[in-house]
Amino acid sequence: MVELPLDQIDEAAMIRDRLTTSEEAILELRQSTAAHGLRLPIEVFELEKPGRAGQRYGLLSGYRRLLAVRGLRELTQAEKYSNIRGLIRPRASSGGAFVSMIEENEVREELSHFERGRIAVIAAGQGAFANTEEAVEWLFASGSKAKRSKIRSFALIFEELGDMLQFPEGLTERRGLQLAMALRRGAETPLRDALSRHAPDHADAEWSVIEPVIRSLDEAPRDARRGGRPRTTAPLRYGWIDDKTLRISSGITIHRATDSKGHILHLEGEALNSELMDSLMLHIQSLLER
Repeated sequence: MVELPLDQIDEAAMIRDRLTTSEEAILELRQSTAAHGLRLPIEVFELEKPGRAGQRYGLLSGYRRLLAVRGLRELTQAEKYSNIRGLIRPRASSGGAFVSMIEENEVREELSHFERGRIAVIAAGQGAFANTEEAVEWLFASGSKAKRSKIRSFALIFEELGDMLQFPEGLTERRGLQLAMALRRGAETPLRDALSRHAPDHADAEWSVIEPVIRSLDEAPRDARRGGRPRTTAPLRYGWIDDKTLRISSGITIHRATDSKGHILHLEGEALNSELMDSLMLHIQSLLER
């Protein structure tokens, strides 16, 4: 463990997995550091060549701690805040560096679905992994199969719409899975067109632009060349069809019934797939274990 000059640390040597940093959290950490000192060191690795401003080290973990100490240095000009305590880690593979960064953030505060998908795509794009699939498997190896499946869905959203979405972290799990399913069915072009014509100022407003495109895809007549039963051209009715049948905007129909063994839920619709069913099972588990 050594004292490292702040100006020798390049926090941008790696793309960070978090999209946003809470100003309130940074202020709280700054106040704690001023009162009690830095409780945990940051972690860095030696750069193969100097950084953007001649820095010797790249930040591996401790981004918020570094911001807090830099803030104290700017506010107080005190010499004691010109350095920060850190551990110099051996230069590892870029894949290992991404894993270390994610492990720290997942323990401290879980990443959002979109942040997980985004960092997997970026890690693959930077050559740390062969492709996004491999990145998800390595970066989130401790997660369940269902969790990794959801991350792949949000990775797809980042790949195809990451430059268009203004509030990607506002996507709930359900909305994200609906959007990913639409993208797999070829909705990228109409979605990009719709998003380019609006400037939403919050997450729900952005979803109000996206949802009609998804619904129009669900309601479109089926291509007869793909086989199967042709879809009726009559507009579908959504909501409660009767006291035991519910059709939601994604086109999925849920029917409730009972038999001698208990209650039954029957689901049907093209939007259903193994990823969505894995997610649904997790939600049911959570409800029943309360």
